[in-house]
Amino acid sequence: MENEKSFPFTNRELSWLDFNSRVLGEAIDETVPLLERIKFISIVSSNLDEFFMVRIAGLKEQISADFVRAEPSGLTPAEQLKSATAKIHGMVSRQYRCFTKTLVPLLHKSGITFTEPEYLTERQSGYMSEYFDDIVFPVLTPMAIDAGRPFPFIPDKTLNIAFRLGRDGGEHHAIVRVPSIIPRIIRIPAGLNDECYLFLENLIIEKARILFKGYDILGSTCFRVTRDADLSIDEDDAVDLLIEIEQQVRQRQWGLPVRLEIDRKSDSQTRSFLSSALGISSSDTYLIDGPIDLSCLFDFYQVPLDFPDLRYPEQNPVLPRFGTGESMFDAISKSDLLIHHPYESFDKVLDFLNEAADDPDVLAIKQALYRVSGDSPVVQALIRAANNGKQVTVLVELKARFDEENNITWARKLELAGCHVVYGIPGLKIHSKLLLVIRREKSGIKRYMHLGTGNYNDRTARLYTDLGFFTARESFAVDVSSVFNSLTGYTVEPGMKKLAVAPGGLRGFFDRMISNEIRNAREGRPAKIIAKMNSLSDPDIINLLYEASSAGVEINLIVRGICCLRPGVKRVSSNIKVKSIIGRYLEHSRIYYFYNGEDPLIYIGSADMMTRNLDRRVESLFPIEDGKIKKRILDVIDILWNETDRTRWLKSDGRYTIPEKTGRDAHVLLYEYAKHINSAD
Repeated sequence: MENEKSFPFTNRELSWLDFNSRVLGEAIDETVPLLERIKFISIVSSNLDEFFMVRIAGLKEQISADFVRAEPSGLTPAEQLKSATAKIHGMVSRQYRCFTKTLVPLLHKSGITFTEPEYLTERQSGYMSEYFDDIVFPVLTPMAIDAGRPFPFIPDKTLNIAFRLGRDGGEHHAIVRVPSIIPRIIRIPAGLNDECYLFLENLIIEKARILFKGYDILGSTCFRVTRDADLSIDEDDAVDLLIEIEQQVRQRQWGLPVRLEIDRKSDSQTRSFLSSALGISSSDTYLIDGPIDLSCLFDFYQVPLDFPDLRYPEQNPVLPRFGTGESMFDAISKSDLLIHHPYESFDKVLDFLNEAADDPDVLAIKQALYRVSGDSPVVQALIRAANNGKQVTVLVELKARFDEENNITWARKLELAGCHVVYGIPGLKIHSKLLLVIRREKSGIKRYMHLGTGNYNDRTARLYTDLGFFTARESFAVDVSSVFNSLTGYTVEPGMKKLAVAPGGLRGFFDRMISNEIRNAREGRPAKIIAKMNSLSDPDIINLLYEASSAGVEINLIVRGICCLRPGVKRVSSNIKVKSIIGRYLEHSRIYYFYNGEDPLIYIGSADMMTRNLDRRVESLFPIEDGKIKKRILDVIDILWNETDRTRWLKSDGRYTIPEKTGRDAHVLLYEYAKHINSAD
C-alpha cells in the first residue's frame, strides 16, 4: 500500500479493478436472483476485455517507451502493471470459482443444465450431430500449421481451438476458429420442465475427427487473444475524420496481443507452443477453469426463459404524467420537467423528438449524440425531421470508444437524409447530452430543450439510472445555442449564463463552488457538498476536496466506479465519506449539490470529476432552479445515501466494506418513489 501521508490517492487502474470486483461481488451475493448473478458474471468479463484493450495496453506502451514517471499515487507504469496483473489473476480465479462451483450447480437444481457431449442422451446426441452437420461444419475452417502454412493471425477476442494431431509417429498443430455467427450457447432438447445447453466449442471438439480425417486427436485446447484496441488518430492531419476513424476501427483487430486466455486443462506442450507463437509472457497468460470468455452469458441471460423467480421482479418504466393529452411543447412551456430513468419511461424523450420532427412550426433541431442503440428511434426521428424540411444538425461523436462502427453507420444515414452532421472537433470528445428545438410561435421564435446526464439510447435508458430535464427557459437556450454554435462553427464560446461547460469552464466552476464552501466553513457557517458521479480521479479536484475537508466542509460522495480519493484520512479527508452502489441498474447520473450558505445549488449533467471530462471533452452541467424538481433530486440523493443493500463504503486504506443489509435497496425504493409521484392525486 502506498504511503498515505505522501500520496493520499489510490491508483486509477487499481481503483477500476476494485470496481470490477464489486461487480463480481453481485454475482457472488446469494441474495441476488440466480440469473442476475449470471448477468453480473458476464459483465465482469466484458469489463475486463475493455480494461485489457485500453488500460493494460496503455501501460505496456508506456513501459515500451521507457516512461517511468509516477502518477499521483506514486506508482510507475511498471509498478501499476505488476499490481494490476496480480489483482486480475485473483479476480479471474474468483470469477470462475463462482461460476463453475456455485452458479452452474444452482442452475442445474433450478432446471437449467450446462452439459458436456459425453452426457447427452441418444436423442440429444442425434440432434447435436444433425446440428453440427447442417449448421456448424459448413462454416468451420481448419488451419494447419507447418513449414508452408505459418501460424495464422488470431483476431482480437475470437475464441479458437488449438488441436495437437498425430500421424505416422509425428505431431502436428492446427487451429479452428469458433464461429461467432453461430450462437455460442446451444439449446438442446431436454425434459418438459428443464432447459439444457451445450457450449459450441465443446461440440466442435467432440466432432473434430470429421475435420481431421486420417489423424489422431492427441489434444485440444481452447484459447483467446486480447489485443491493444485503443485508436491512434492524428486528428490534425486527418483530411476526413470519418474515413480516418473507419480505417482505424478496421485495424483494431491487428493490435499487439496483451492477454492470452487458455484452458487450464491444456497440456504444457500446446501452452508453450501458443505462448511462443503469439509472443505472450506467462504473466499475461490466464489459465481458465471453465468456458473462456463468459461475456457470452449476457446473451444467455437475455433468452426469454420461463424462470421468473430467477430474475429481479419486473419493473415496467412509469409513464410520467406530463404531456398526457397535450403537446410536449405546451407541457414544457408551463414548467421545467424532470424524468428519472429507468424508473420513468424514455418514451417522453422520444415523444418530444417525434413531435418536433412532425410539427410544421418547428424550424430546426440540434442534437449531440454520443451513444445510440443499433436501431435507434432517435436517429429515425431526426431523419424524418430532415425529410419534413427541418434544418437538422447532429453532432455525432465518432470517437465514442467501441461504438465507433455504430456511430459511423448512423452518421452516414443522417447525411444521406440531408442532416448537417458534425463529427466532433480535433482533440476533444463531445460528451454533452443536449437537444435543442427551435419553434415558430405567435409570440415569436421559442427554443425548447432536453438536457441530460445520459445518452440518447433507448436501450440503455432501461438499464442505466439517468436524469433527463426539459426546459424552455430563455437563459438556458442562449447557452445551449452558444454551445452548438461553438461546435459547428468557429465561434469562440462566450461566457455562459447558466451552463458550466468543458473544456474551459467546468474546472473553474468546480473550483469556485468548492472554494465557496471552504470560505463558508472557515467563517463558521454550515458548509456541505454532495456529489454523485461515475468516477473521481482528477488530482486537482481531489486536492481541493481535501482542502475543503480540512476546513470543515462535510462531503458525501456517491462514486460508482473509479475513486482515487481516500476518505477518512486524518488531517486530510476526515470529513469525507464515499460510497459505491452496484446493483440492478448501472448508476450513471451525475448530481452536484453545494450548500451555498443555506441557498443550495444543484447541478446535473454529463461530467464526472475526471481529467478527461474537465479538459479533453465537451461536457455540460446545468442548474436546477425549479423548487419541486430540486426537492425531488434531494429525495433521490437521500434514498441513495441511506441505501444499504447494494452499498459498499470506501475506507481510508482503499478497501470497500459491505454494510448490514436492512432492506433498503435504492433500485426498488426509487421505482416506488417514481410510481408515487406519478400516481393520481
